[in-house]
Amino acid sequence: MLPSQRAPWSDPRVLALLLMVFLLGAVSGALTMRTGLHSRLHRANLLWRSDQKVTYEQLKTELKLTPDQAAKLTSILDDMVKYRQDMDAEVESFRATGRNRILEMLTPEQRKRFEELSASMNGH
Repeated sequence: MLPSQRAPWSDPRVLALLLMVFLLGAVSGALTMRTGLHSRLHRANLLWRSDQKVTYEQLKTELKLTPDQAAKLTSILDDMVKYRQDMDAEVESFRATGRNRILEMLTPEQRKRFEELSASMNGH
């Protein structure tokens, strides 16, 4: 018999194997995050938590930082604030884009109701 003229990647067995590898990777990643990696990553970012107010002065005093360390801390905290502001701007842009896409697909009556729902959820 002559070999098939199809490309090897179009073989259903190859596609099924690739799909299984992808799904197993996704499940493995989800389980890893669920079993503790997620909480360990967030525990390392205590300065980001809104319920913990740690100030520059507290760190400087409590840790008895040298002037050089205090200057480095200022730079680090400034970088963190800037990064957080950039992230917040990206999230807001993402929300606006999603909102606009939703509005585009709705009828005028649905848009009106969507606006009412949005206002009530935002407390306006």
